[in-house]
Amino acid sequence: MNLEKQEAPKPELKPTVIWKCKDAACKAWVREEFCPTPYPECPLCKGPTIRSYKHLAAVSLAKKPRKAKKTT
Repeated sequence: MNLEKQEAPKPELKPTVIWKCKDAACKAWVREEFCPTPYPECPLCKGPTIRSYKHLAAVSLAKKPRKAKKTT
């Protein structure tokens, strides 16, 4: 019986700019490209954040094509 597992290829990790909460008890962080403001507040506790880096998989920010509205 062959029990080999086929593993999905691991994504390439890149240094990514993030904003993380200053409160050590709060573990929230957000990618810079998803921040609505230049100096965002913490998405969980609403406290101040600091700019930092994490090695993360790249994400595509491509917008999905809109569906045409039906006119009757």
